[in-house]
Amino acid sequence: MSDLRLVVFDVDGTLVDSQADIVASMSQAFGAEGLTPPARAQILGIVGLSLPQAIHALAPDQSDTSRGRIVAAYKDAYARLRRENGAASSPLYPGIAELLRRLHGRETVLLGLATGKSRRGLDALLETHGIGPLFVTAQCADDHPSKPHPAMLHSAMGDAGLGPEHCVMIGDTSFDIDMARAARMASIGVGWGYHSVDRLSAASSVVEDVTGLEGAIHDILEGAP
Repeated sequence: MSDLRLVVFDVDGTLVDSQADIVASMSQAFGAEGLTPPARAQILGIVGLSLPQAIHALAPDQSDTSRGRIVAAYKDAYARLRRENGAASSPLYPGIAELLRRLHGRETVLLGLATGKSRRGLDALLETHGIGPLFVTAQCADDHPSKPHPAMLHSAMGDAGLGPEHCVMIGDTSFDIDMARAARMASIGVGWGYHSVDRLSAASSVVEDVTGLEGAIHDILEGAP
């Protein structure tokens, strides 16, 4: 029996606060198509989905061609803001960097990522914050169906060589929690992200701060077989 445990994190709304750039990029992308941008709450409500699925949810009445242009415009706007603002574009939430390094320092803990970001966006963010080497697996939208499909977590478990009973998924949206359930994995919802706490009720536990998150991770990992 392996003593190893895998802790998988969502990115936007869980590790980093990227809402300002997400909302600005979405507003620019809809404006470029001559459309009224969705409300901020609508935009944040789809964070976690892969971009094409998110655009479809926000613009269901548009043609595939129109939605394709919105996707491309969003990517360009987001990349431009990232170049202009650097780390300030998507800052780590307070205490997250320290938590990741403490977890990474535990011999029995492996860290992973499962995000709706593109590979380009994920790599740029990890490089900006200097945290890429902490993760043994990083799954993104380019390689998998959108959350809540469990493909990202299946691949993460494959990279780690562990079954779901030895893993936990951490995220701020119902998409993360539903993905974990589909993969038969425990989950922790974080209350500082983009979905309200009531939408995280299916999680194994819900926490409000990084101290609570560290305790919840410990409890789940120690209770694993």
